[in-house]
Amino acid sequence: MTAQPFHRSQGDMLTGRAAPVATVGVIGWLRANLFSSWFSTALTLLALYLLSLIVPALIDWAYVDADFAGDNRFACKSSGACWAWVDQRIDQFLYGRYTADQTWRVDLAVVLLIPALAPLLFEGVPFARQLRWFSLAYPAVATLLLVGGIGLESVPTDRFGGFMLNLTVGLAGIVLSLPVGILLALGRRSRLPVIRVLCIVFIEAVRGVPLITLLFVSNIILPTFLPPDVTLDSLIRVIVMVTAFASAYMAEVIRGGLQAIPRGQYEAAQALGLRYWQTMGLIVLPQALKISIPGIVNTFIGLFKDTTLVIIIAMFDILGIGNAMLAHPDWQGLSTEAYVFIALFFFVACFSMSRYSIHLEKRLDTERRD
Repeated sequence: MTAQPFHRSQGDMLTGRAAPVATVGVIGWLRANLFSSWFSTALTLLALYLLSLIVPALIDWAYVDADFAGDNRFACKSSGACWAWVDQRIDQFLYGRYTADQTWRVDLAVVLLIPALAPLLFEGVPFARQLRWFSLAYPAVATLLLVGGIGLESVPTDRFGGFMLNLTVGLAGIVLSLPVGILLALGRRSRLPVIRVLCIVFIEAVRGVPLITLLFVSNIILPTFLPPDVTLDSLIRVIVMVTAFASAYMAEVIRGGLQAIPRGQYEAAQALGLRYWQTMGLIVLPQALKISIPGIVNTFIGLFKDTTLVIIIAMFDILGIGNAMLAHPDWQGLSTEAYVFIALFFFVACFSMSRYSIHLEKRLDTERRD
């Protein structure tokens, strides 16, 4: 009895035959994602038509017909965008009112952020073990650079502004909210009634209040409860409230991941004689965090965008700087250009986080077969 030929996907692998051109490469991707059915093909053609109308006009407005030089808006004579203000105000958008001759410290802090994050986010980084120690020390190094001390000129935090302020508040909130959220999620599932009730009250109370309210509390109400001789820096108060807000949402995301872990995982850990924290650290949390990656990154993205709310307590982030510029007679009427510029900053940051989360999901997918 002769053997029947294998299905294409199996036979091709065993016989070495190349897959059909229409199923691999660019053509295969287009066929699978854009032209898989008549409805998908119609939507693709409609999208291409709309893009053909929008993209050329956008390029003409933003670049071809745009003005890039001038001391004020009156120097812009063309029908396109007026980007003359970028050359005049870019330092304010990046650094706010930070001391002009000390902005190199902000640049250095951003540059050092790369080796601090690299061993935590990617595999195969050279000298990863040594760089992890630097990652632990980076918050202290960045604080020293930005605020001053040990030979560096002190810069008050009320001079922080622009994208630098968004980055400071956003990164601090992201770094702090994850471990706090993990502890809150574990506390909400604790068998100790006191710990469980305290965590539930905190999570539900914070999630039930808008972030704007918490910022007002940190800026107006909280100082009234402090002793007269005690002052708490406004930036620290904002970071604390932003972290608390994000931690409450993070806790619920991680709790969902914990609930998805089969009971057998806990029982297997008990059979091995592992204690509670060993079970959580070695078995349960790694799986729960992998499951929760989309929700965690979504919370991070929302937190980073919410940093613009500091404008309501008179802290001039990149959006506040843009509004201040538009109030100046020299640059009135350029709101479209200013907000497009600001949107690009946030898009780059948020899109990068989103793409990294996809990369991380694929890297940790144990069921994936290459």
